[in-house]
Amino acid sequence: MTSSGRRLTQQDIARMAGVSQTTVSLVLNGKAESEVRISPETRDRVLQVIRDTGYVADPAARRLAERRNRIYGVFTYEAVFPAESADFYHPFLVGIEECAEEAGCDLLLFTSAKAAQGERRRIFSAESRIRLADGCVLLGRTVDRDDLARLLAERIPFVSVGRRDDAGGPVPYVGADYPPAVRALVARAAALGHRRMAYVGVGRGAESYADRLRGFTAGVAETGAEGLHLASTAGLFESGATVVFAEELADGAAIAEAALARGLDVPRDLSIVALGAPTRPVSTDIDFTGFRIPRREMGRRAVELLTRVLERGGNPQELLACELVDGSTLAPVPDER
Repeated sequence: MTSSGRRLTQQDIARMAGVSQTTVSLVLNGKAESEVRISPETRDRVLQVIRDTGYVADPAARRLAERRNRIYGVFTYEAVFPAESADFYHPFLVGIEECAEEAGCDLLLFTSAKAAQGERRRIFSAESRIRLADGCVLLGRTVDRDDLARLLAERIPFVSVGRRDDAGGPVPYVGADYPPAVRALVARAAALGHRRMAYVGVGRGAESYADRLRGFTAGVAETGAEGLHLASTAGLFESGATVVFAEELADGAAIAEAALARGLDVPRDLSIVALGAPTRPVSTDIDFTGFRIPRREMGRRAVELLTRVLERGGNPQELLACELVDGSTLAPVPDER
């Protein structure tokens, strides 16, 4: 503050240091050492005046100069805070928040895009304020393709959490690399003697589901095993499969419960592999064999990629490896089989 109580300005600092306001601005923005020739003596004099006066740059003015608000948006196609979805989305949000804090950015959660009955949220609703943010991270098992196409067409910076197919152009994303993880689990099952394997799940719609089924199909082809694709558990216990790959962990829990009701032991009589974290409520103490989705890491990387898009443009795409979990539900096929 000046003696009159007025907030110090760059002009005040410039006058005290005997330099131009432009020089003060360049020093404050860290451009005095590389991009612009300013003598070390001049730079030190400006910094000394700043230290002596306790001057703090106006954040609004700095953001205006940078042409950025330092606000990153987060848009979710599903509500993320209700109890039934909190467990699945929480690690993503933790990673997003951590990285945004490190980048000195605030987060804006877009919630005004209300979903009509029977419909999901849309980014470009009448109430949408997506352009308030510098860019946006998209969360959701499935993402509206029209939204993706419009984001690309209007060059609105964004990164999707989860692999997305092209939508009029390459979609920037960070996703989990499901196919190699599923193939590795199929190989483990084959090494334990399983020759007839079943995949239970839709295997389509969301790219993550399609990727899991693709990994299963490739895995059984590589091992020479027989693979069955069942959209539901109907006919599973009559199929002769000795190991089940459940697309959803909740389905794995339901299969284990149904097996128990039939007098079957898991994994002695039937092995079960769960392909990822639960996306809907499930109550089970079973330590399933499967893999860990790097959700926290994906949230962090999404923010890092969004920063890259804002600074350099482009449509970066990355897949992060899933960590295999040994669990206790995959066992050798009994000799009598």
